[in-house]
Amino acid sequence: MRRGRKSRFSGLLALIVPVLLLAAVWMFARGAERLDEGRGDEARARLEDAIRRGCTACYAAEGSYPESLDYLEEHYGLQIDREHYAVFYEPFGANLMPNFTVLERKP
Repeated sequence: MRRGRKSRFSGLLALIVPVLLLAAVWMFARGAERLDEGRGDEARARLEDAIRRGCTACYAAEGSYPESLDYLEEHYGLQIDREHYAVFYEPFGANLMPNFTVLERKP
């Protein structure tokens, strides 16, 4: 009788362990995916801040906002990873802060 109980327990354990391992792997993968999403949001926010700071520095130094992102890249050291981000830049005039949007490109 004791062997019967032990074999049932070991049979049940043989079913539960793989399911638990699969669940743990799935949870780990999901957590890693969310961590990557968070990093992407931070990098996008840093790029937005860099553009804003570049525009402000240009206005302070030259008395007008830059007409293009290329100008910020050439004269103020702005670096944009165009493979990962799309930046839409709309200047309104020399004395108005340009409107810009940074979007993350998804592969």
